[in-house]
Amino acid sequence: MTAGIGANELAARFEAELDDYRSIMVKAIADRLAEAFAEYLHEVARREWYEAGPQLSKEDLSAERFRGIRPAFGYPACPDHSEKGKLFELLEAEQVGIALTESFAMTPAASVSGIYLAHPEVRYFSVGRVSLDQVADYAARKRVPLDEAERWLRPNLGYEPSADAARVAV
Repeated sequence: MTAGIGANELAARFEAELDDYRSIMVKAIADRLAEAFAEYLHEVARREWYEAGPQLSKEDLSAERFRGIRPAFGYPACPDHSEKGKLFELLEAEQVGIALTESFAMTPAASVSGIYLAHPEVRYFSVGRVSLDQVADYAARKRVPLDEAERWLRPNLGYEPSADAARVAV
């Protein structure tokens, strides 16, 4: 989802008028609106799909005392941004004006994506350090070269990529 369509043009207009403050504020508000709407849709999905009973209080929502998570690509649970490409293709995101850059950043910038997961025991998690054999296995399953998998997983690598590592069979 996005709140950036129109916001970019308004921010650009303020920049052209040399009003950096208003430009920054438009971008910040658009970012917050996109995230707030994603949280709202997460609640709608929970309520319609599996969360019966009374609506949770604001305190319970803030403390994430609900069933389900909304991890997003590029965050600790799903560090590989390139997986957004599959999601965007599946959802035909470009039809609503959201696109991906070469590095899989979303445009307009005030856009968010994620996956809703539901289970009574599901919790947010982080992918820790991964070893060369794990990255090689991941690359093989994705059918991409090892150095490409290393590029997307760089913050999670538990080793220093080298020319020798690139020779590992995938």
